[in-house]
Amino acid sequence: MTDETGAGTPARGIRVLLAEDQGMVREALAALLGLEGDIQVVAQVSRGDEVVDAVLAHDVQVAVLDIEMPGMTGIEAAAEVKRRCPGTKVVIATTFGRPGYLRRAMESGADAFLVKDAPASELAEAVRRVLRGERVIDPTLAAAALAEGANPLTGRELDVLGAASDGAVNAEIARRLHLSEGTVRNYLSMAIQKTGARNRAEAIRVAREKGWM
Repeated sequence: MTDETGAGTPARGIRVLLAEDQGMVREALAALLGLEGDIQVVAQVSRGDEVVDAVLAHDVQVAVLDIEMPGMTGIEAAAEVKRRCPGTKVVIATTFGRPGYLRRAMESGADAFLVKDAPASELAEAVRRVLRGERVIDPTLAAAALAEGANPLTGRELDVLGAASDGAVNAEIARRLHLSEGTVRNYLSMAIQKTGARNRAEAIRVAREKGWM
């Protein structure tokens, strides 16, 4: 974990955590937010499973999270932050502007969802707005999410697709998830049907592209 605690200097402005596994992107975001007179980046982490500890250690007011990180996704980390630090606001800032990700992020309790190709000023303004109690969502992505509709896959179907994503055979998936092989086949069949795919590999690809898993 890379830590910026601001030790030796008084805290100023909104206390922000950045969680991003790509070091250059994280440092660039920190530098850009640092130019804002009312925002202070007090901590940086590169893993999703380091987020909550850093929020607690640095009295973070707004956590800015990427989605795809080792240890825990940003969406999972957002849910943990909301459970253990309910006063902390969460902004999801991701490269992956997928409607399914937006729905999952909002269900996790995230207060904002932005794509990284937006201007840095929009991220800074989102930090300010969520602290005022507002919800901030990229308008284009919000429209796409409404047009696409809800994720048709059940939680168990997603579990089975996830377990199959590394090429595991039905017997191995059944062992991992404590299911019978017949049940695994049924879940895979339903997932393939619902995604309009021809096989499990294509169903996994569709679910990932939609942001459902």
